[in-house]
Amino acid sequence: QVQLVESGGGLVQAGGSLRLSCAASGNIFSINVMTWYRQAPGKEREFVATINWRAGSPRYADSVKGRFTISRDNAKATVYLQMNGLKPEDTAVYYCAADIAQRYWGQGTQVTVSS
Repeated sequence: QVQLVESGGGLVQAGGSLRLSCAASGNIFSINVMTWYRQAPGKEREFVATINWRAGSPRYADSVKGRFTISRDNAKATVYLQMNGLKPEDTAVYYCAADIAQRYWGQGTQVTVSS
């Protein structure tokens, strides 16, 4: 089992930047993939970015490609999401997820982008 805690959300103006963090604890050695998702009110949770814990190989949703960067610090057991050029449509609760034998979710962190 693992526990995930997201942080770094907040209110930012369009065009601004935020860096989200997701700190993992517990059985971190079994983590294969870490992924960021987001969910706006009344909408489906959508994929944002993912990274292989050991090998890297980041992948992104088309909507954030070129603006967001996912990275990880294995020594700190933390995955990051650097978000640049934020748009109002990026407003959502951002969740990180860790895949082992099942998917583990963090509690989420709110990102609000004003126009």
